[in-house]
Amino acid sequence: MPQLDFATYVPQIIWLVITFTAMFLVMWKVCVPRIGGALEARQKKVEQNLERAAELKTEAEAAIAAYEKALADARATAHEEIVKVQADLKARQDAEEAKLSAALQARVKEGEGAIDKALKDALASLDAMATEVATAACERLIGEAPDAKAVEKAVTAAAKARSA
Repeated sequence: MPQLDFATYVPQIIWLVITFTAMFLVMWKVCVPRIGGALEARQKKVEQNLERAAELKTEAEAAIAAYEKALADARATAHEEIVKVQADLKARQDAEEAKLSAALQARVKEGEGAIDKALKDALASLDAMATEVATAACERLIGEAPDAKAVEKAVTAAAKARSA
């Protein structure tokens, strides 16, 4: 094996140094600057992306704040509208209730008038009926018909005594 031959050590070391130096110079002058440039470009891109993300985050927070404000305003407006509608409905209900109450009062008055009239008619016919009954009772008891004016006068007197 030539690697283990001590006579070839010096040329191998010389070629090793020459190759290492050539590779080192090529890496130092060509590859490393390209890699460094790529890394710097990548770093710049990452920083730009982070800045853009921060800007977008700020915009998103502003949009969320505007949305929440609009939502709160909408809720307040809806609440105000509900209060207005409730007040309007209450006013309408009160007006309808007053109208119905007035109509019912009028019907009650009409009913009371009808009852009073019916009562007066009944009382008037009661006097006439009492006069007839008294006349018939007297006729049966004494056998002859009493004077109609006298019976009517007696029934009227009895009715006055009863009401007083």
